[in-house]
Order: sequence, then structure tokens, then C-alpha cells
Amino acid sequence: MPVNRDALGFLALAAVWGTAFVATKAALATFPPVLLAALRFDIAAAALFAVAVVAGDGRLRPAGRGDLAPILTGGAFSIGLHHALLFTGQQYVASAVAATLLGLIPVLTPVAARVLRPEERLDAVGAAGVLVGFAGLVLIANPDLGGLSANLGAVFVFASAVAWVAGAVTTREDDATLGPLALQAWMALVGALLLHVAAAALGQAPWGVTATREGVAWLVYLAVVPGAGGFLLYFRLLDRLGPIRAGLLEYAIPPFAALFGFLVLGERLAEHTVWGFACILLAFLLVQREPIRGALRRRFG
Repeated sequence: MPVNRDALGFLALAAVWGTAFVATKAALATFPPVLLAALRFDIAAAALFAVAVVAGDGRLRPAGRGDLAPILTGGAFSIGLHHALLFTGQQYVASAVAATLLGLIPVLTPVAARVLRPEERLDAVGAAGVLVGFAGLVLIANPDLGGLSANLGAVFVFASAVAWVAGAVTTREDDATLGPLALQAWMALVGALLLHVAAAALGQAPWGVTATREGVAWLVYLAVVPGAGGFLLYFRLLDRLGPIRAGLLEYAIPPFAALFGFLVLGERLAEHTVWGFACILLAFLLVQREPIRGALRRRFG
């Protein structure tokens, strides 16, 4: 049952975050990138604190290193630095290129985990699965890589992938005493505060924005659905699955993004997209073969 629950959570989060590329592109027409990220997590933090109070999630104030360490690392890297760099990069590169570069997260994570979290290891079959998944991601994105090395936007997006990996391997909730809602609310708040400082330093002031109804609607969507809801689910999966397997989300997101584009924007799925889906499924089976084998044994004896 836990494996089934994790699988459903994995797919739900991939679906939710799969809509974020289109939503971000739409919101960037109204808001500058770092300010957009800051406002997104202002709203997300407020929503998470409100839900924590209503749900009776227990104590809301952090106490000691067990709470402060994941709040600071998750807020600084996974929320603050990652989104400042990603949203900035998305101004200059196509979503396909951004998605491909973020697909480096599962490739970089085992390297970082080997250094910072020695208990997290990936064997040869799992490593092959990661590479197969990356190949599938490239097939789906089908990017034009001409001149990519000279593209400043690509540098920003790649740096955002590095920031995400840093957050994944350093954010540990083992000793946390706060409930999950309160913990994620504090992470969002720390990330939002850091983003506001960065936005101010870059001259991205809220009073300089001419907000449109559509832009505000996309901002609220980003904050509540992929933001508050998505990050709450992500950190639960990160705690249960570890950074290597949780990093495979970057392979599952593009198929849902393609589906979202087809349903909302009328974009058609090409043949290379279908082959990409097949590669991603194979990658998931290779990396998750032990939990899958264990679940099948328990079910069929």
C-alpha cells in the first residue's frame, strides 16, 4: 500500500508541476521573473499556514536545529535560488530547452548524494535507467540545441537545476518536530523573503508592475496549485523516497506538460513524444525495480 500511495503521489505531482511551464510563461508577460517567484511563494506560504491552522497541524513555531535546518535549506535552495534562476532563464529559452536542462537533476543528484548522503547509492542498472530517462526527456522536448552553450538563459536554467539538487540532498526532515504543513509553510516563507530581497536588489519592484487580470490569475494558480500543494507533496515524497528517486519527477513532468499543451493549447503529440514516454517508463522501471519487485511479491506471493 505505501508503494501504491507513493506512486499515486508521484504521478499527481508530475501532473501538477507539468502545468507550471505554461503558467509561468503566461505570468511572465505581466511580472518580472524574480518578483513573480517572490509573489508566488508569498501566497503559497499564506495558504499553507492557513491550512495548517485549520487542520490543527500542531505547533507552528520552529524549535531547534531539527526544524530550522530543513526550513533554511529547503527555503534557500529548492524554493528561493532555484526559482529565481529558473524564472529568469525562462525569459530567454523555450520551454523545451528548459525542460531538457532540468532533466539533468536526476543525473546530478546521485553525484551530489554520493558526496553529501553516502547512504543514498545508485547501482549500475539504476544509473542506466537515469540515462535512458534523460534520453526520453530529450526525445519529448525535441530541442534545437544550436548555440545552446552561448545562451545565457540556458546557463540560468542549468544553474537552477544545480540549486534544486543542492536542496534535495541537504534538506532532511528526520529530526523535525513541526508538522508537515507548518514545515512547508516556513520553507515557502523563507524562500519568499529571500526572493523579495533579490527582486529589490535587481530593481524589480511591485509598484512598477501593471497587473492584468490574466496575469494575476496565472500568479494565483502558480502559488496555490504547483506552489503550496505541489511543494507540500514534493517534500513528503522526498522524505519517503530519497533525493535520487524523487528526482525522477523531472522525467515524468514533460509528458504531463505535453498533455496539458494538447488539451489547453491544441498542441499535437508527435511520434518522438510517444518514444520519449516509452523511455521514461523504462527508466522508472529500472530505477524503481526493487520496490516494484517487493510489491509484486507481497501481492502475488
